[in-house]
Amino acid sequence: MSDDRSLIYEIALTLIPGIGDMQGKKLVAYCGGVEAVFREKKKNLLKIPGVGETISSAVNKKDFFTRAEKEADFIRQYQITPMFYLGPAYPDRLKHCDDGPLMLYFKGRANLSQKRILSVVGTRVPSEYGKAMCEHIIRDFSEQGVLIVSGLAYGVDTAAHRASLAAGLPTVGVLAHGLDQIYPFVNRPIAEKMVENGGLLTEFLSGTSLNRDYFPRRNRIIAGMADATLVIESAMKGGALITADIANSYSRDVFALPGRATDPKSAGCNQLIKTNKAALIHSAADICFMMGWDQSTHQIQVQQKLFTDLDEQEKKIFGILEASKEAGIDEIYLNSGLTASKVAAILLKLEFEGLIRSLPGKRYKLNN
Repeated sequence: MSDDRSLIYEIALTLIPGIGDMQGKKLVAYCGGVEAVFREKKKNLLKIPGVGETISSAVNKKDFFTRAEKEADFIRQYQITPMFYLGPAYPDRLKHCDDGPLMLYFKGRANLSQKRILSVVGTRVPSEYGKAMCEHIIRDFSEQGVLIVSGLAYGVDTAAHRASLAAGLPTVGVLAHGLDQIYPFVNRPIAEKMVENGGLLTEFLSGTSLNRDYFPRRNRIIAGMADATLVIESAMKGGALITADIANSYSRDVFALPGRATDPKSAGCNQLIKTNKAALIHSAADICFMMGWDQSTHQIQVQQKLFTDLDEQEKKIFGILEASKEAGIDEIYLNSGLTASKVAAILLKLEFEGLIRSLPGKRYKLNN
């Protein structure tokens, strides 16, 4: 199948009314592929759990393919990278999120699966303290090569993108609309710079009208494609707290900058910290330490010394992770030849000793 034909089927899948991201993935899994979904008979589609009359009746409508072909032309014309959830370009971390988008569209140069990614969110009307701290923290990430993700909105988002560009860090803006527009319009100049050193990412087709309901939807992408989310300033309600909640649901780290007890712009951050939904931080160094991003020569030497103290079974599991860079517990179990309980015990020990770290979905990687 040609790439163009595959792309049209992938886009068309997202256009089926009521499909949803999780239901779309289920359809692909049951039918054995994207194109197979559109070839499947209605009576067989109805047998798939959760697929009702609306979805099964709409699958073969030609309007979807006409719209998909139009979007494919837009993608080619503006050199946009389409990313289907099963494709190699799709962000690695989002693949572990059940409700990750079926399709993403990316304009830019950043590696969306790079080693260190931090999402930065907050109020649209930050204080001078909030803006200054945002700039200060991001500037101090310059030596770690962190990719900064935010939403290109007013306030903290804009401050995060600007600070990233000033520090020479790649930065990606996740949009709540198609790539044919920029909202807010005043951020167009910064968006153009971001394409050169970072990029713009969205799940929405070109021509999508602005809709306030789309902003909370894009927050799951901001949370899901990063290792951690940092909340700079937030009131007791707002998109930043939604993003923090989603990050917690994905078992991702959440950090918050504390503020004065009487400051309503910091009330959300203070509440996250108070309820143990976020770790209190004051600097980039705090985040680097908690995330294991501050590995020094001394720490590497400590790891090497710890490795020499491992027994043969522990070294075997360490070696599996070293070879694969990241692996699920089932994969480790099958490749090790050890019992499941033994593998679980060894993984726990290696994590306690700082040699490995656990990831969402019962996956593990070396802590380096």
